[in-house]
Amino acid sequence: MKTLKQLERLRKAHLLIQQEKTGTPREFANKLNISERQLYNITDYLKEIDAPIEYNRKTETYYYTASFDLLVNISVQVMVHNELRSIYAGATFLNENFLTARLLQ
Repeated sequence: MKTLKQLERLRKAHLLIQQEKTGTPREFANKLNISERQLYNITDYLKEIDAPIEYNRKTETYYYTASFDLLVNISVQVMVHNELRSIYAGATFLNENFLTARLLQ
C-alpha cells in the first residue's frame, strides 16, 4: 500500500500548491507528514512531469507559475471466491489547461 500513500501525498501536495497554502518547506513537509527530503523528492518529481512550480520567499509558499492540472486515478481489482470485484478511487484537479500524469495504471 506504499504506492497508494505516495499517490495521496502527491494529490495533497498538488492541492496545497494550487491554493498557494504550502508554507515554508518545513511547514509543507509537516502538512504532508513527511521529511523535508521527501518533500524535495515530490517537488522534483512534479518538475520532471513539467509542473511549473516555484517557491516565493516573500509569501513563503510554493506555487504554479502557469496553469497545471494533475489527474490521479487509482484502480484496484480483487478476486474473492472466484468473483472479480473492481474498486475505483481517485481525485481530479483541473485548471484551464489539461495535463494528465498517469502514475498508476
